[in-house]
Amino acid sequence: MSSDDVVLERLLAQFEGVDDVVVAFSGGVDSSLVLAAAARALGPEHVVAVTASSPTYLDDERDAAAAVARGLGVRHVVLETREYEDRRFVENSRERCYWCKGGLLDAVARVAEAGGAVVVDGTNADDTGDHRPGMRAAAERGVLRPLLAAGIGKAEVRRLARELGLATWDAPQQACLASRIPYGVPITPDKLAAVAAAEQALHALGFRQCRARHHGDVARLEIETDQLGRALELRADIVRAVHAAGFTYVALDLDGFRTGSMNEA
Repeated sequence: MSSDDVVLERLLAQFEGVDDVVVAFSGGVDSSLVLAAAARALGPEHVVAVTASSPTYLDDERDAAAAVARGLGVRHVVLETREYEDRRFVENSRERCYWCKGGLLDAVARVAEAGGAVVVDGTNADDTGDHRPGMRAAAERGVLRPLLAAGIGKAEVRRLARELGLATWDAPQQACLASRIPYGVPITPDKLAAVAAAEQALHALGFRQCRARHHGDVARLEIETDQLGRALELRADIVRAVHAAGFTYVALDLDGFRTGSMNEA
């Protein structure tokens, strides 16, 4: 038995004693692997994938999630979440993710309760090293976190996802668009739309892993460091697209892409 087989068995074992699950499913590689493992351990008919639809997520992510669920033969439910109606979310404190994640999981739980299922998410073992209030919201609600419980980190997640033939195995890291706005700056639909438009333009130019951080009139662009030279070559195209998204100034962050960069301040 290969090392990957051992890790997969460890993951599948997390579903022992569980009959039905509802997976909080973003469509990223982590939740895709959890969804695939649940379908393998329990059977697709005992698994439901629930994806949020909101201005805080890109439409492309929702479409990708639907494709993965369809490929696994799992029922897929799209819920419109309204976190932007919650004052605690809009205020954008350092606890913003707690309120957002809590609201999402409460909505997922309502789907689960209708079928007597357990709520599951895609938190992996590497997610414990940053400021992630959403993890506390999941823990308080008793959410099953198979990857975390099995001690499986991001590298193993990608390797297993590839072994299982999941198209998302090398998908860029995802995060709520609200994470592009500095803490303490109120979140508005217009700001989220500007970020979404800027990032979609970068994707169209071939930058897969990127962020457009919203600093008022300034868009601070984070891309992978090995793509910085290419970004300079496409400077005029990038500037034109980001201006069209609603920003006055365009800045390229020479530190490159990294998760949680808003926590640095």
